[in-house]
This record gives sequence, structure tokens and C-alpha cells, in this order.
Amino acid sequence: MTQVRKLWPLLTATHRYEKTISTYNRGHGEFIDAPILAYLIETANGRILYDVGCDHRKINDPTLRKRFYEDSALGMAPPRMDEEQRIPHHLARLGLTPADVDVILIGHLHFDHAGGLKELRRCGCGAEIHLQFDEKEAADTGEDIAVWGDDLTDDAGTPLQFKLQRGEYSVVPGVQAISTPGHTAGHMSMWIELPKGPPVLLAGDAADLEENIAEEIAPGGLWRGNEAQAIDSIRKLKALAQETDAWIWPNHDMTFYNRLHTFPQAYE
Repeated sequence: MTQVRKLWPLLTATHRYEKTISTYNRGHGEFIDAPILAYLIETANGRILYDVGCDHRKINDPTLRKRFYEDSALGMAPPRMDEEQRIPHHLARLGLTPADVDVILIGHLHFDHAGGLKELRRCGCGAEIHLQFDEKEAADTGEDIAVWGDDLTDDAGTPLQFKLQRGEYSVVPGVQAISTPGHTAGHMSMWIELPKGPPVLLAGDAADLEENIAEEIAPGGLWRGNEAQAIDSIRKLKALAQETDAWIWPNHDMTFYNRLHTFPQAYE
């Protein structure tokens, strides 16, 4: 029986970029506005965050913004992240603090998914941080320019401690970590069994847009160019959704996001 009680999608920032970043070899010259999302899951055993968004300071401090965005090899303008979109603010609206989060599962280590770790630590979050061994190993090579080492330390420069996992596993009954590599080496999606209604399958960046799912288009960013692996992961998500009657949620699709419940309304 599932231990999940509620699920909230959290809008942590918005990002305008060329669509080809989300759809491999498709969308050159076309710009889209994308949500940057995190997800809060309340369970009978505590609270889980899937992803944590960006580092607010790197976006809003002019010196850091110049260093990490304007002068970096990333080639992208910084996202827009308002004060009310910070995860501690979302938690406060629910009567919670970062200390009330028990587990953080990082789907992958790109700056818009793991950057918020530093702020959460600063705000008193002592949650266990789950990460795939393959993801950390790939990050340590330095090959992926969207993984920033500074995001993976606290304010004193001490490396954050990860609980490294290998493969798929149950986080708690009703919350399953699903292996979907391709976008990154150790990318993980999440299957969530709600107490009412169909399960939700958080694709993460295995599928940015509904288009990725419907047309089986790989995301624009690929670990070592492995398009076939990324497409296999999309097909895996679709098969799991069919098998369990789950609803796949793409991760950076503004049109899809705007159809979801408005925070603080939860899925139950």
C-alpha cells in the first residue's frame, strides 16, 4: 500500500531558451519559455523533494550571474527566479521549513535541478540526498558543462554528502526511483502512487516536453551523444505508464504545467 499522501509541483523559476535544447536537432531558432520545477511529496514516513531548482544567488547576484551564466560556456541567459519561487518560500506557504524535508532525490546534477541544494542547506535542511552513482561519476569527469561543482558544496566549500544509489529502488512504498539515462549518465525519473487517482510518473529531463513523449524525440542535451539510450528511456517511461495507468509529467513544458493544479493545491 502506498505511503504517499500528497504531491505538489513547485515552480522554482522560468527559463527562455532555444527549443533545440529540449528537442534533439529540432527547434533551431525557435525560443520557448520553460518552467523549472521541483516536486514535494508528503508521505506517511516524511517528506521527499524530487529536484531542487537553481541556486537563487547565482541568478540574482550580479557578480555570480556574470560568472556562471554570462561568462560561462553554457551559452544561455540565466533563468528568472523570483523571491516567491524559492523552495523555502513554497514550504513556508504550507507551514513548513526546509528542516521538514527528510529526503531529496536529485534526478540529475544539472544546475537547474541541483543548484538549490546549497540554499536548502543554508536554511537548515538536513535531508538525506539521494543520487545515482553513475551520475556522480560522470559529473566528476568535468565533461558536462551544465554540472557546476559549486552547486555541490555548502557555503564553506565542503562537498555535500550524497547517498549514492545503483539502479532502481523504492524510496518509500509508493515512490519508486526509475532509471532513465541518456540526457545524463545516471538520470532518474520517479513513479508516485497517489492515494486517489492514477499514479504520476515524473519524467524529469528524460522528457522535457509532451512532444518528446508523443514523438519519441530525445532531449537536446545528451550524455556523450547517446541519442538511442535517451529514446529507449522515453519508451521505457511510456511502457511503465501503460502498465500502471500512470500519467507522465514532462519537466519543462509550460503548456503542460499550466494545466496542473495551482499551488498550494495538491494532488492526492
